[in-house]
Amino acid sequence: MDQDRAGRLVAALRNRRVMAHVVEAGVYEFGIRVVLDQDVEALWDVDGAAGLDAEIVSDGVLIGFVPHVPGSEGFSDDQLVEAIATTRYDTQGLHPPADQAPLPPPAPHPDAAPGPAAPEPPVARYQRRAHWLKRGGR
Repeated sequence: MDQDRAGRLVAALRNRRVMAHVVEAGVYEFGIRVVLDQDVEALWDVDGAAGLDAEIVSDGVLIGFVPHVPGSEGFSDDQLVEAIATTRYDTQGLHPPADQAPLPPPAPHPDAAPGPAAPEPPVARYQRRAHWLKRGGR
């Protein structure tokens, strides 16, 4: 999506009282950021794919997505605004329920023999040493 079109869509979304902003995703790559909650936002059409879809992120971490909107490759600006403004973001399934404890890790199979222990990772003691050495023998 080009910058001018993203700007027009954001202005139309703001007229509909949607908290939208232009997001610059890369060099000449623009999209629309819709603020959903305090730390949750939807990033529309920033992946460069044809058509309309969104990634739902919380503090920069992907927590869900809005799948491709069928037929959106040929949508007009008004149709795109309508699709974005009327999308219902269901965050119920995006996070584990807060009232339940996480599941414990699975127990090993009783017939399984213990395998060899994993080797310890090497110590990176001298990993950055070349950065500290001075040239010329000093």
